[in-house]
Order: sequence, then structure tokens, then C-alpha cells
Amino acid sequence: MAKKKEPVLIDGKVVSQKIKDEIKKEVADLIDKKDSSPHLAAVLVGDDPASQTYVAAKEKAAHSVGIISSTYRYPEDITENELLEVIEFLNNDDEIDGFIVQLPLPAHINEDHIISAIHPSKDVDGFTPVNIGNMVLNRPGYLPATPYGIMELLKAYKINTEGKHCVVVGRSNIVGRPVSILLSQKRNPGNATVTLCHSKTKNLKEITLSADILICAIGKPQFITGDMVKEGAVVIDVGIHRLGDDSAKKGYRLVGDVLFKDVYKKASFITPVPGGVGPMTIAMLLKNTLLAHKKEFYS
Repeated sequence: MAKKKEPVLIDGKVVSQKIKDEIKKEVADLIDKKDSSPHLAAVLVGDDPASQTYVAAKEKAAHSVGIISSTYRYPEDITENELLEVIEFLNNDDEIDGFIVQLPLPAHINEDHIISAIHPSKDVDGFTPVNIGNMVLNRPGYLPATPYGIMELLKAYKINTEGKHCVVVGRSNIVGRPVSILLSQKRNPGNATVTLCHSKTKNLKEITLSADILICAIGKPQFITGDMVKEGAVVIDVGIHRLGDDSAKKGYRLVGDVLFKDVYKKASFITPVPGGVGPMTIAMLLKNTLLAHKKEFYS
């Protein structure tokens, strides 16, 4: 009996670095032509540790490719109207090409109101109704960074999606729903038959076992186990969670939505956590910022 081939680890660090190298070269070319550097801003409300970590990583990555990065920090008790005034200011600041509002926001602020107030031309997170609508209609616009990153990983590893059954577990507006739409469209990667599952889905295991490509973005640590995955499936793990671990140097270890040690045995390709999808999110945010600076979609 032939020995099972080892699965391929989809290395988001390598792919994201290649994309950042391309961005760095293009930014350097812009500066050589006496153009300004792209400018990315972030709005950070409160002191959520995960949000602070992400914004710090974004700043570091931006600087590494020559993109200017600014962070606007506000206390947790800022009012919704005050935050809307900040958005209006950034919308009208010609020196800022694109900006993000770091989520989650405090409970007293309506996230939909804030996101909808961002001008589509500066929405490098790809979350505004205009950019989401353009994505749904397969028109030019800024794609949400994490789904964009997943598509780039599939492309980089030449994973064939055409005619494949892709199961997406998780229906968030940030990952699950957008990536399900992108994979169903006439594009490459794309042309897949997509099933979108969620917390109310019945017979989930039966559905995931039919997946040629399984994208896990349900937000529950190690939720997808080996018995839920078909032999030879491609597995993309979007989740990232801290689990307490006294044997680890930091007292915790990072895990995804997939029980990696079990699913690894079944997969043909699989993303690790950390180092899989995570690095791609920031890389695609920087790519969107460069596109915004070039006014690729909106003038």
C-alpha cells in the first residue's frame, strides 16, 4: 500500500513577504518619480489588547514597505458623534490615502454607522456597503483584507478551485460571507460550488466531509476535528485563539479553529496557526492602501 503523501503547509509568511516586497518596490518607484508615499491611518478606540497588537503590527509592516502609518487613539468613552467627526476629518484629509477603524468598537457605538461613514475611496478594509456591493457584483473596489488574503494563498499554491465543493464554516461579514462570494464568482481562484455553514447548520459534519476545500472561520478554538475532514481536502484555518499552556514560555499557545494535529493527517494542503492566513491580512491591507494612493478604483 502506497504511503500517504505529506500535506503541504501553506506558508502565509512567505507569500505575504513576496507581496510586501512587490509593494515596497512600487512605493520606491513612486518616490523616485517625485510622488509621495502612500499614507495609511488607523483609528483605535479603547485599550483592547488584541486590537492594539494588530494596529502595532500594521504600523510595523507599513513602515517596512515605505508606507506612512498614523494611528489616531481615542478613549473608550468617546461618543459616536465624536467618532463620526473623526471619520469625516479623515475622509477629507488629502494626505491620507486610506484608513481603517479597528474593530470591535465599544458597545455604545454602532459599528454599522461608523463603517458606513467611511468614504469608499478610503475604505482599505473593504467593509463599506459600496465596496461590499462592488465585490458582490464582481466590480472593481477594495476587497476585505482577510478574504483577499485567502484568495492570494490559493493562487500562490496553484490550488484548483474550479468545480470544487468549497465549504465555508462561519458567516461573518468580515470573512465567511465575503470569501464564499469570491470563490463562487467567475475568477481565478473561483468558479467553486460553495456551501456556507454556521452555528445553526444541521448535519455540519456530513457537509464538511464533502468539502474539497474547507475554510474554517467560526471563531471557536479547535472546532474542526479530523473526523470532520475528507481525505485529501484543502484546509484553510482563519481562526486564532490563545489557549493557556503552562508548558509554553508565554503561558499560552496559539491555535486556530482547526484541531491541527488531527486534521493535518487528512489534508492535502493546510494553513498553520500562526503563520497561515494571519500574515496575509496585513499584506492585503497594504496592497489596498497602495491601490488607494494610485486611485485605482475611485478618483
